[in-house]
Amino acid sequence: MSVVTSAVISETTARPAVWPRALLMLGRVALGAIFIVAAYAKLHFGGSWHFGDYHFFFAMAIDSYKLLPISMVEWMARILPWFEMVLGVWLIAGAGLRWSASVSSALLLVFIGAMTRATILGLEINCGCFGNNEKLGTVTLIRDSSLLVLALAVAMGAFLIKKHKATVSS
Repeated sequence: MSVVTSAVISETTARPAVWPRALLMLGRVALGAIFIVAAYAKLHFGGSWHFGDYHFFFAMAIDSYKLLPISMVEWMARILPWFEMVLGVWLIAGAGLRWSASVSSALLLVFIGAMTRATILGLEINCGCFGNNEKLGTVTLIRDSSLLVLALAVAMGAFLIKKHKATVSS
């Protein structure tokens, strides 16, 4: 094999395509922004911030699913908006991307499971996903399922890019 052919082969194998990284960045930023918007909607509604009492309103939405004891409902209502905010920031920053994308996927899977159960039981409730004024229905299930597909794509992309880096560097 000639020196030129060998140089071309090593150059193309050492430099991965740009578009997978660009798609991964676009996906993680979009997903992170969605989590931040969801947290914001739970903390800021009715024209003002509700740092002191947001959990009361959100707890009502969580309790309407009839899945958890009231002590767990209150705990979830206090923690979840802040967890969504931090997760969104981590996704946008790309910090711990494999972990944050995997946790996002798991969280969305739990949300979709609860929403599906409520729909099957015929509960006419508010979703609680983006504040307190959104009725649970087919549109919310489709939207959150689409977000799950995005989260899974970001998680798989993060793992594949990490794997690609490891194989290229060795």
